[in-house]
Amino acid sequence: MSPEAARDLGLQPERTSLSWRRTLLGLIVADLLIWRSWALAGSRGGAPGPVDYLGVCALAAMAATLVLGVCVLVRGRELRRSNAAPPAALLRWAAAAVVALAASAVAAVALGH
Repeated sequence: MSPEAARDLGLQPERTSLSWRRTLLGLIVADLLIWRSWALAGSRGGAPGPVDYLGVCALAAMAATLVLGVCVLVRGRELRRSNAAPPAALLRWAAAAVVALAASAVAAVALGH
């Protein structure tokens, strides 16, 4: 029996789907930390300026997490149908969401102290 024949290709879509979900879980945790930072800054009673920059970071993080959540759902649905490569547009949206969330996290850390 060759190594290729022994390999179960049926589990690859499940592993890929689980990795997308783990990534989403990590981003949700980052999102919650940004929201926590915003809530703590608001509870300190600092005089807010015309723009609440931590609030903007929190909203950007939430939007990025929602976009990635939709990407995870779409990719999971595609993986249940076939083992084809993901569409380029889906990967672009997912990458943009991750970059936006990272930028929000860095900005929230910079603004938080």
